[in-house]
Order: sequence, then structure tokens, then C-alpha cells
Amino acid sequence: MKDMLKLENVKIVDHVKDWIDAIHVSVKPLVDQGYCESRYIDEIIKNTRKFGPYYVLCENLALIHASSEQGVLKKQLAITVLKHPVRFKSDGYDVRVLVALAAEDSESHMHAIQAISNIFSQEERMQQMLAATSEKDIYNMFVNAADE
Repeated sequence: MKDMLKLENVKIVDHVKDWIDAIHVSVKPLVDQGYCESRYIDEIIKNTRKFGPYYVLCENLALIHASSEQGVLKKQLAITVLKHPVRFKSDGYDVRVLVALAAEDSESHMHAIQAISNIFSQEERMQQMLAATSEKDIYNMFVNAADE
């Protein structure tokens, strides 16, 4: 997980305007640090308009991504925790945790996906993440979940 997530890619944000802003905010660290091209954001938005928010997995969690051919340069995650939720469609889930994924292939990020599953399958952990007040705490939750 330490290869897939850097502390500087974890952010706590008060709110976003809408689902498009949520995508921009969550993927921007990956673009800024050269893990994906800026078009990756546009491709995710285009995919969402075409297929719907396929990456909203459950209440509070969106695993924001597109295919590797749509602008990924190197594998990496960025985590954004919102204090106020966003909805990606009017009748959809409230989402407060945005996990932006840049995956080079269909295999190399599976360990990270397992860690995300470990966190979100346990209500207590989920509540700890939503209540976190520091990026370091959120980062540690992900790294520790990967070690299980």
C-alpha cells in the first residue's frame, strides 16, 4: 500500500460543488504529481455521462477511475474525505470518501482494492475514517488495512 498511496495524496475537504467537482478534486493530486495525464479527469467525466457513476460502490464510497488507456502513466491512489457528502446521481448514495485510482493494468492494484474493502466492510472503521481530523490518520488507516 505504501507504493500505491502517498501521504500527500490524502486530503480532507469541506465540500465540493457537485459530482464533476468531486472528480476534479479527487483526481487532481494524481495529475499534479504525474501519475496520470490531465485528460484522465475528462475521460472519467465522459465515462460517467455515458455509463452512470459505476464507481460508487456503496454508501460513502466512490472508487473513481477509468481504464488505463485513458491517461494513466503510473499506478497510484489519492484519497479525499469530504465533510459534506456529494451525490453522483439524484437517487444515488451520499458519498464522502473519494478514492481516485490510477491503475496501469488490471492486476497491480488488487492489494490496494483489498485494503479498501477491509476498511469499508467494517462499520466501525468507516466511521473512524469519516470522523478523522488529519490526513495522517486516514493514511494510516489505509496502510494498516493493507497489512491485514
